[in-house]
Amino acid sequence: MIESLNRLELTGRTRTHLVQFDDPRFAIHRDVQEPFSALRDAAKKAGFALYPFSAFRDFDAQLKIWNNKFAGERALYDQHGVALDYASMSCEEIVENILVWSAVPGASRHHWGSDIDVVDTARMPSDYHVKLLPEESAPGGVFHDLHQWLDENIEAFGFYRPYQKYQGGFYAEPWHLSYWPVSKLALEAFTLDVLREAVTASDVMGKELVLARLPGIFETHVRNVCLPQTMKYAL
Repeated sequence: MIESLNRLELTGRTRTHLVQFDDPRFAIHRDVQEPFSALRDAAKKAGFALYPFSAFRDFDAQLKIWNNKFAGERALYDQHGVALDYASMSCEEIVENILVWSAVPGASRHHWGSDIDVVDTARMPSDYHVKLLPEESAPGGVFHDLHQWLDENIEAFGFYRPYQKYQGGFYAEPWHLSYWPVSKLALEAFTLDVLREAVTASDVMGKELVLARLPGIFETHVRNVCLPQTMKYAL
């Protein structure tokens, strides 16, 4: 039986729910280990090398991503993966443009260990730098064939795409897979108070702006996800 995550697990401030792997090096929720291994095996038989480019990400790692983007040390992109002009933005616009691609620290589904960004290393040139942008999964993109296969197979292993399409929160991220039995329970257990506690105690840049709009962020960027297409489950 899968157990609900506690406050620290939900916000990436502990690793008590995880299993660590070394080759390749990544960590995922203990109950995601078998289904993800089965998905990787099936992908291998189909000619793909399904690689967990980003699996569990702790609070501090998410904080670094957020703060680097807020400080202009990491690029911000539009819906099509085109870089934006950081210098022309207000602080409010910076927050908005971070939110469409990156979660507030404490609010990332990667904290749960149930969500994994995947790529196909069999199709990557040896010097290729993964972008995790729409061009890679679009027709002609380096991972297009993988995503065509994933379209037909992930739900048989319990996975789905929470960001299958843009619906007012995050932009579409076809590379982002989520294991439904775990992430469903995590989302049910996750509350605005849990998120507020984590953000308040952090050194997140733009904290006042984030806290002021946190209820909206919680609804549009945490609760507002696509549901599995064929499993027909409800939250």
